[in-house]
Amino acid sequence: MKTSTLPSLRVTPEFRQEAESVLLENESLSGFVEEAVRHFVYRRKAQQEFIERGLAAGCSAREQDAYVSRDEVMDSLRGILARCDNQA
Repeated sequence: MKTSTLPSLRVTPEFRQEAESVLLENESLSGFVEEAVRHFVYRRKAQQEFIERGLAAGCSAREQDAYVSRDEVMDSLRGILARCDNQA
């Protein structure tokens, strides 16, 4: 597979020094930037999937008229917290 390049990135000398200061042993700045981009691509995809699942759940709830009241949700969350507190 042929590789491609990302657009070059212009930064201040101070920011470049700051980025270089956190590199691990034998890590290149290019590798660091690639890893950061990969992380944020994954994060954005995960956010989009989360939103899509939430929207689908909302449509499903409307179609089935299967809503849960705010009070029921809050009571359930309080119960979960209480069980966590008891286990600690």
